[in-house]
Amino acid sequence: MSPIEPPVLEIRDLTVDFLSDGQPVRAVDGIGFRVHRGETLCILGESGSGKSVSASTVLDILDRPPADIVSGTVLLGGRDLASLPDAERRALNGARVAMIFQDPLVHLNPVYTIGWQIAEVFRAHDICGDREARTRTIELLHRVGIPEPETRVDRYPHEFSGGQRQRIMIAMAIALEPMLLIADEPTTALDVSVQAQILDLLRDLQREFGMALVLITHDLEVASAMADRVIVMRRGRIVEEGAAREVFTDPKDAYTKQLMNALPASGAPRRAGVDAGRETLLEVRDLTKTYHLSRGFLKAASATKAVDGVSFTLRRGETLGIVGESGSGKSSIARMLLRLNEPSSGEALFRGEDIFAMDEPALLKLRRKVQMVFQDPYGSMNPRMSVHAIVSEPWRIHRDILPKAAWNERVRELLDLVGLKPEWAERYPHQFSGGQRQRIAIARALASDPELIVCDEAVSALDVSVQAQVIDLLADLRDRLGLSYVFITHDLPVVRNFADRILVMQNGKVVEDNDTAELFAAPKAAYTRALLAATPHPKWSV
Repeated sequence: MSPIEPPVLEIRDLTVDFLSDGQPVRAVDGIGFRVHRGETLCILGESGSGKSVSASTVLDILDRPPADIVSGTVLLGGRDLASLPDAERRALNGARVAMIFQDPLVHLNPVYTIGWQIAEVFRAHDICGDREARTRTIELLHRVGIPEPETRVDRYPHEFSGGQRQRIMIAMAIALEPMLLIADEPTTALDVSVQAQILDLLRDLQREFGMALVLITHDLEVASAMADRVIVMRRGRIVEEGAAREVFTDPKDAYTKQLMNALPASGAPRRAGVDAGRETLLEVRDLTKTYHLSRGFLKAASATKAVDGVSFTLRRGETLGIVGESGSGKSSIARMLLRLNEPSSGEALFRGEDIFAMDEPALLKLRRKVQMVFQDPYGSMNPRMSVHAIVSEPWRIHRDILPKAAWNERVRELLDLVGLKPEWAERYPHQFSGGQRQRIAIARALASDPELIVCDEAVSALDVSVQAQVIDLLADLRDRLGLSYVFITHDLPVVRNFADRILVMQNGKVVEDNDTAELFAAPKAAYTRALLAATPHPKWSV
């Protein structure tokens, strides 16, 4: 890089407000940074920190109103974007700067083929005719790793997997070989192995085109593996900036230190469960779930085994992690354990009694002792019910648990137990953050005095520090109350310091059942080794 070459992107004193109920709310507060050719700058921050708003300003894609750019200068290759005519500024989008987003399905038009949509980039910039645009599109699909691009160019977005759709978005972004690529949470919704493939692709393309890459993420492991420099944002401000090695190994700001402490430590001792090794609480035998799919009037129906002969045991006070990628069958197991779905065959014995043979009265009693915490707490709560009504809901169903006169005090006790203020009982779900709503869901699960809690991706939608707080809470409740957990996740590092044992699932089958420490030290299955290898690894020891 020449000493006189201007930064690819320079932002100076950027301030952005959003109107909320007629009042301005500051989303970005006087930030500034630079990124140079060939450099990867990671903007780290949790939800609401302002990182995505800052990036959207570069492409001028903020809706105004409600957004209001109060002040600031955005320079692209040394040129002030605000001083350019609208047509010239729009022409820079795609040609000089491009962006990929978290959810490609939202940004791909379902009624057009992916080939038509990629070729639209060439048409919009008047680069070439339709025939050459199609040829270039096929070349791009091949470059980003879409198999059989000559035929799949004419398919629609819904015919591709999530990882393939993200590759299509990347193809669209690099079509004109921009000097700056902004990637806003590009791997958040992807399984770990697909995430690794997308990150590798971004690295390769950056080297090939000499692009600057601005990677926006809340995932510290992704940032530690990718970044040359790091910016940490909180509440619209930059609280720390520096070389990635320095930020990750010797953070200066208190908030940055808090984030780094939330990163799962590879060498940390596993939290041992209470009473692990005592009597068996749950025994699952040869559990199978087959879905029969209709193919239409002239086509034969097909059968898919979502769960295929799964067996395991869970002891009192033990935490069993079930890990697998999308479609592995792990969530199907969770729903069958609660009888939300019926199995095709197999048994699940809770304290020796088969869950699947229970009649309605017996099933009602089971659900007192087996509770579930879902991935999306907001979706599992009635938004019109107060926290008090949500937490006390089990007592309306199981009337013998607690007399109504004691409900108020017990709700306050449960909120305090999960780290929420008791006086918040009269608030409603929309008044809480995602992590706080998950704590409310845990309080509701505890209200029936369960012995087993099934957590289905219970922390996957949370920011890293909130994720760590919820895991700590679950571990503390296990130790204090003697709870057992079936903890389902696609993220191996999350369960490393929480689970006693881990089942690894692939295509409906258990490919490994191992003690947690042994699984990480010497995994037996090739698929487990592949999952561990796909987990982002920092360039240095964090």
